[in-house]
Parts: sequence; C-alpha cells; structure tokens
Amino acid sequence: MHKPKVILAEDEESLGLIIKEYLESRNFEVIYCKNGEIAYHQFIKNQPNLLVLDVMMPVMDGYTLAKKIRVTDSRTPIIFLTSKSQAKDVIDGFAYGGNDYIKKPFSMEELIVRMNALLQRVLLQQDEENIMIGQYSFNKTNQTLSINDTVVQLTHKETTLLYHLSEKRNQILDRSAILIKLWGNDDFFNARSMDVFITKLRKKLKADSEIQIINIRGYGYKLIC
Repeated sequence: MHKPKVILAEDEESLGLIIKEYLESRNFEVIYCKNGEIAYHQFIKNQPNLLVLDVMMPVMDGYTLAKKIRVTDSRTPIIFLTSKSQAKDVIDGFAYGGNDYIKKPFSMEELIVRMNALLQRVLLQQDEENIMIGQYSFNKTNQTLSINDTVVQLTHKETTLLYHLSEKRNQILDRSAILIKLWGNDDFFNARSMDVFITKLRKKLKADSEIQIINIRGYGYKLIC
C-alpha cells in the first residue's frame, strides 16, 4: 500500500519525534525537520503529499516557508501547528497558503483525520484531471495534450513545467524558483536547459495561435491563453 509522504517541521524536537512516531504507526512516511529552511530543501528534494508545519520556528518560520512553497506549488496541502489562538493568526495562516490550522495542544487523532481529509481532496481533484489551456486539453496524469483529434505526448519534464505554467497562467512563473524545484538549482546550464524545454512546449502548443509562452527577462515566464 502506498504510504503518503509527509514533511513535518517542528523545532521542539521531543514533540516532533512523538508526532513522527505516531504518524509512522498510522502508515505515513515522515520526513522530520527541525526548522523551516531544512523543510524547504526536503520539500524540493522529496515532493511530499502533505506538509505539517509549526508556525514559530528558527531560521525560517512556518508562514514564510508556506509562502515560499506556494510560489511554485499551489496544491500540496499544508497544515499549520501553533500555540497562537487569536483569530488574526488563523486568518494569517490561510493567507500564507495553509489549508488547515490546528491549535496546540491537539489530539493525534484529530491531526490524522484532518490530514486524511486533505489528502482525499487532492486525490479527487487531480486524478485523471483535464486542464484546459486555450483549445488544448492537458492531462497531467497521462502526460498528453489534445486538440481536435490530435494527441501530443509530453515528457515528464515537459508535463511538470507546463503544469506549473498553467497554475500561474497570465502571471509570471518565477524563473529561479521553478529551476530549483525542477532542476535542483538555478545555475546557468540548468537555465539553458529550461529554455530548451520552453521552446519544445511552444512548438507543441502552436496549433492554438492564442497561446503564448513569453519570456519576462530577469523574472521568468508567462503562459498567456
């Protein structure tokens, strides 16, 4: 059975290890991190199904981490853990990209229920989902682009890049952030490699003249459709 992969960021080590052990006993794969910066690197490396983030952490707090993740990923569920109880804190949590907010102290069963609910929601949204990009139907699962009676097969990298462009359609997709997410770093050679993939995507989308992928020099790319 597939184990959902979870990144758990909690600077209070004793609590973090208790949560980790409990989640693992309930069939989750858990990557435990002591601060937000470590958690961000693990997020890029491991592509988790869900994140559980303490709000108050050293180096990088939970809100800052969530905001950074949401630059390139709008779907992976994020649950905040916090001892803060003011309404403004809850509002801030959702504003920074959180999907749920659990106040300490909490029961482990409550955490499990909320995690499963978010994971189920993601599965319902993304399995076999068709995304319309202009006149094209983009299927991320099958890695295809369809228009009229023509089906174009995409590579994994093309699929992932197009998905992130479509998530940010008519907005700028940050060049450095997407390079780090898909290639591991944003050096010159990876940037040139991404340019090649952008060119390939333009060719595969050329049947719809209303679609453009434009280069915003110094910032990134924008999918216009």
